[in-house]
Amino acid sequence: MPKRFRLTRRFPVAMTEDGYRRLRRFASDSGLDEGEALSFLFEHFDSVINEDTFEHRLRLFNSELEARKR
Repeated sequence: MPKRFRLTRRFPVAMTEDGYRRLRRFASDSGLDEGEALSFLFEHFDSVINEDTFEHRLRLFNSELEARKR
């Protein structure tokens, strides 16, 4: 029997405009709302990311983060 999908946690999230636009586009393309799309991405994180580029992109994001906050 399939596991029931329950949204059990709510938390405030700060996102960049680019990140939010991409989340909304992904949610729309997949027929999910934003919360369901985030749940999907994090439940399947290991199979969704590209392990070859993940660390590099994370380092780039972190290096640009302070400048993007201004």
